Amino acid sequence: MQVLYDLVTVISMQKPLRKADKPLGDWEGGFCGKLRVRRPACYWYRNVSWLWRAANAEAGYAAGEVSDHEELVVPEEVFSCAFLCPRQRIFLYGFLNTKHEKQNGKAMAVGGTMAAMLLMGTLSAVTEKVTKAVTEAEEAEEETEVYTGDASMDNVRNQDEIGEKELLVVSFGTSFNDNRRLTVGAIENAIEVAFPEYSVRRGFTSQIIIDHVNRRDGVKIDNVTEALDRAVANGVKTLVVQPTHLMNGLEYADLKNELAAYADSFEKVVLGEPLLTTGEDFTAVATAITDWTKDYDDGETAIVFMGHGTEAESNQVYQKMQDVLAEGGFANYFVGTVEATPSLDDVLAAVGKGEYKRVVLEPLMVVAGDHANNDMAGDGDGAWKKTFEDAGYEVECLVRGLGENEAIQQLYVQHAQAAADQVKERR
Repeated sequence: MQVLYDLVTVISMQKPLRKADKPLGDWEGGFCGKLRVRRPACYWYRNVSWLWRAANAEAGYAAGEVSDHEELVVPEEVFSCAFLCPRQRIFLYGFLNTKHEKQNGKAMAVGGTMAAMLLMGTLSAVTEKVTKAVTEAEEAEEETEVYTGDASMDNVRNQDEIGEKELLVVSFGTSFNDNRRLTVGAIENAIEVAFPEYSVRRGFTSQIIIDHVNRRDGVKIDNVTEALDRAVANGVKTLVVQPTHLMNGLEYADLKNELAAYADSFEKVVLGEPLLTTGEDFTAVATAITDWTKDYDDGETAIVFMGHGTEAESNQVYQKMQDVLAEGGFANYFVGTVEATPSLDDVLAAVGKGEYKRVVLEPLMVVAGDHANNDMAGDGDGAWKKTFEDAGYEVECLVRGLGENEAIQQLYVQHAQAAADQVKERR
């Protein structure tokens, strides 16, 4: 079984949890040695799975034998850190199997209950506590919800009557309504204009976002499985799938694997490349973002792009983008990540080597959702804006996603065209 457990598997184990014998920072080798434990927000999503995996490996357990353990090992940092994250509510979401996303709509609330059980060293008496936690999380969400725009203005693209040729645009998604329309929606619109012979449809990979938007706004967006099933039910013969992912990372690998299961359902099926795939892609994106921010390039301003970051090898795209910018003569442009490297501390140190008076922050992400609004532009401790302000810089935040940039939209169109050309070649 996988180490990324779904909720049912974890609860059914009913095994005691033991704190690892030594802290994470003392472990040798592997990605976990590079993880930052400065604040709980660093543990979002899959990062926690790496902690879990490494802790059990440290205890001498092989990844495939976890279900046979007498106890499950948890790093010391997990026990000592606060479990509840201000926005995500719980970083233990990473323990859940993202392949089983239909259960993940309540993942954060359930994670809170699991966290409390971890502290008690037990996973017993689950049902009543989980039910209560889910209810409380939903109520808290309603109380703290901020207005993000009119969801009805966004074309969810889940209509039937598709025809025989479909171009499915797959995105992680965002619950920020206006930004979803201006980024993901804009990319979909650009692709639709370029491919009049295809019906353009949408699929999101985040079930949490899908459920959140549906519960809050009454708007239903297909997940990837639903979108593929809809294509099959509509008799689609040629399917081109174009992701809006930034890189060939874990999300892209998951999409590729899911699409492989539908290979026999269509006569032709092709998967397009992520945004940053070739050297030409990096150059094109570097040109797009520097042209987009040229009005701020006054010699006294450091222009900082904040990416997401990943524990996968594909995280190297951020350093590569930094290198491309430097080689292009943009020495005052910096790239960092929320959850990996280069970190905020790395970027702060790099900016500090110059004589900049001002910092402009902008997400290196397709959408400007939670990370952009809170991790980047937030006023709380650990937010990039506050960190640079505390360091003495005047800070301006450009809360806009890459998907709003027309040059980026056209790069996705080019990738979709390359995928569609493969369909023609297979005739």
